[in-house]
Amino acid sequence: MTTFADLGLSQPVLQALDMKGYTIPTPIQAQAIPAVLKGRDLLGIAQTGTGKTAAFMLPSIDRLREADKPIPFKSCRMLVLAPTRELAVQIADSAKDYGALAGLKVQCIVGGTSVGKDRNKLHRGTDILVATPGRLLDLIDQKALNLAGIEVLVLDEADQMLDLGFIHALRKIRELAPKDRQTLFFSATMPKAIKELVSGFCNNPVQVSVTPESTTAERIDQYLFMVQQDEKLSLLEMILKGRHTVPGAIERVLIFTRTKHGADRVVKKLEQAGIPANAIHGNKSQPQRQRALEDFRKARVPVLIATDVAARGIDIPGVSHVINYELPNVPEQYVHRIGRTARAGKSGIAIAFCAEDERAYLKDIRKVTGAELERLPLPDNFRAVVEGEGPTKPAARTPMKRVNPRPLGQRPQGDRKPQGENRGERRPQQGEQRRAEGDRKPQGERRPEGDRRAFGGGKPGGNGGGQRHPGGGGRPAGNGGGNRGRGRPGGGGGGGGRPRAASV
Repeated sequence: MTTFADLGLSQPVLQALDMKGYTIPTPIQAQAIPAVLKGRDLLGIAQTGTGKTAAFMLPSIDRLREADKPIPFKSCRMLVLAPTRELAVQIADSAKDYGALAGLKVQCIVGGTSVGKDRNKLHRGTDILVATPGRLLDLIDQKALNLAGIEVLVLDEADQMLDLGFIHALRKIRELAPKDRQTLFFSATMPKAIKELVSGFCNNPVQVSVTPESTTAERIDQYLFMVQQDEKLSLLEMILKGRHTVPGAIERVLIFTRTKHGADRVVKKLEQAGIPANAIHGNKSQPQRQRALEDFRKARVPVLIATDVAARGIDIPGVSHVINYELPNVPEQYVHRIGRTARAGKSGIAIAFCAEDERAYLKDIRKVTGAELERLPLPDNFRAVVEGEGPTKPAARTPMKRVNPRPLGQRPQGDRKPQGENRGERRPQQGEQRRAEGDRKPQGERRPEGDRRAFGGGKPGGNGGGQRHPGGGGRPAGNGGGNRGRGRPGGGGGGGGRPRAASV
């Protein structure tokens, strides 16, 4: 049996691996590490969860150590590009672990964080830089970073970077990087666009592949519910509350939606049903996303709703189920989504909700994956539950109504009628002010001083204040500032009405 020591890695790297308890390389590590140590360009075809990060990071750390070059000013020696913030942070953490005894400096820059702090990080340069393409180019444009010192360039999850629209950013980075670099290119799939990208980045690469293209992991059991769109939330709630049995014991559930709004909506509905959940998507700040992932990783909140930003490269152990609440419109994305379960040799469950308008997506998924999802039955009397007539709906929602229940209508200041009386007392006070200065009808008679439709028709107030604009119909105000334009009489000093365009 091959061990990491057999692959030719240095003693500091082997000691770091031993500290983490790693002794046996995965198939892609066993194939990739010797080629990278020889300085060859590499094309790796592998799904997430196969150990790709160690496959390129371990030998690259050794090559950087052996070269023993100084850290370049405002540059880096090794650049790793990742499509998402979470994946970039994860790769950087792994680099720090693997290179703990190698004395290499590691930095990570991603969107959603302080640009100023990133500039400070890179002022003196770094050995290993992990970045998302957008933030990298921002810093290059600001002259805070250059790519002249790159010895090793890594593109991880290249197919997702293309899906996210980074093709122009990648081409620009390719032109800015030195031509004599080593390039390591990884992708879960190999469509035509990726093949063209590889030809521009790599020079006669060694190709390693550990799984057939676009196939799903054999350890994942895949199931299907045919369900209407308006039934999905009820079905999800029943599954998470154990009111409808699905295969496998639910421990940690990752639920995918197509849109950010959809993810937030599912979180809101689940919380109303008493099910704690977090969301992770592009509209969340980086600290929010990191907290949500940490809560999920530590099972403090065992339900995480995500868009495809979390579908790639996020290694969270213990995800028992992946639920495709909405099917992806790109079939390859289904492969990456369900790949969040069955990690590290474990098995997993993938469940898809398919509505009538998603049948075409399901057909494409079956065609690409070659998998036939086993159809599961809906709960008994399910439509009645969806329409609020079944026994589970009220019971699920009742506990979330009020934290400290009290008789309906009761308020700390009294019931609704006294409050209404209080409000009624305030209204005459406002009306009295108006009547003291003239109600609306008399005010309308003052229009000859300035047509309200043309100039704003400011109302006269108390003692003070002048007009801000000639002919503006400004009102004298009281002791404070008057409203501008079509204002109400106010106790304010100074401002009169501003001219207004005539109504059309």
